Amino acid sequence: MESKTQLYNKVKPFLAVILLQFGYAGLSIFCKFALNKGMSQHVFVVYRSAIATVVIAPFAIVLDRNRRPKLTFSVFAKIVLLSLLEPVINQNMFFTGMKYTTATFARAMCNVVPAFTFSMAWILGLEKVNIRRWRGQAKVLGTIVTIGGAMLMTQVKGPMLNLPWTDGNGHQESNAANKQDVIKGALMLLAGYFCWSGFFILQAITLKSYPAELSLAVLICLIGTLESAILALTLERGNLAAWSIHLDTKLLAAIYTGVVCSGFALYVQGLIIKEKGPVFLTAFNPLSTVIVAIIGSFILFETLYLGRVIGAVVIVVGLYLVLWGKSKDQLESTSDSDNVVLTAQNMDTMNERKTTSKQEFLAIDVKSTKSTLGTT
Repeated sequence: MESKTQLYNKVKPFLAVILLQFGYAGLSIFCKFALNKGMSQHVFVVYRSAIATVVIAPFAIVLDRNRRPKLTFSVFAKIVLLSLLEPVINQNMFFTGMKYTTATFARAMCNVVPAFTFSMAWILGLEKVNIRRWRGQAKVLGTIVTIGGAMLMTQVKGPMLNLPWTDGNGHQESNAANKQDVIKGALMLLAGYFCWSGFFILQAITLKSYPAELSLAVLICLIGTLESAILALTLERGNLAAWSIHLDTKLLAAIYTGVVCSGFALYVQGLIIKEKGPVFLTAFNPLSTVIVAIIGSFILFETLYLGRVIGAVVIVVGLYLVLWGKSKDQLESTSDSDNVVLTAQNMDTMNERKTTSKQEFLAIDVKSTKSTLGTT
């Protein structure tokens, strides 16, 4: 029974992060469809954060009532910054960048997040890099390769890949391509993903002083709703039609992303970061890229291009160079900790032996003293 429990505990983070990637894949499809229907991306972010707050707040009130720490000014300031980084800047940049490109392109660019996360952790001293060793060189090289792959996706389009299920949609794709500004969209996506990487780093730091994942997620969504509402009212001033929503795909996209990708995703991310760290969390991004590429070509009739596919492959190669170096670091740290434990155990054993020897010596000395006194 214990072995099954241990196996479940080992597999649980992997299952959680895989389900998370499927959720993000659905986000890209639903949101691109809603944006194609003319929904304002700025208003969409407000609805998404508001729905997430309403849905998960009851869970946080009930489940965190006995473990919610005091909300200090320092923690509140971090939550305000977290809300600004993810619900406001990242989401607005992501949806705007997706408007200029495609769902597949936007999700493929997401694979730069682990490289950004690693770079930030290195600069802040949260990640150690020994450039003289292979694992340190792999992490640095992987970061460079990942960024190079993102540039390749942006600059090189290449020939169109004619897939069987996209035949007959080439005219639609070519017309849509005239409205796309890939360079502008890619820059917005990169800016958004840079902020998302900073969000993961700050979330890991905040959870140490405020270890209530659900309550933290609610506060991030609540403050994010207020901040994104101010931004949307500013950018969409005089356009009341942008706020109208009906029982259609726009509402479905807002509910799906609010519940799955903003509400419970923040909670699950917190659990994974506490156990495995932010780099592990972002390691599975290529999975959602593949899912979106397949589903997007079926539902959104998005055409794949050879240059962008090659760029995505280069990004994945760079990503796993970083992860390989990271895994070697974890193995060495585990080995070092085991050595420390063994050394401590050896020291305890030596101390016990010394104590025993002293006790035996004292006992012998007492006996000899008594025998001497008895003789006298």
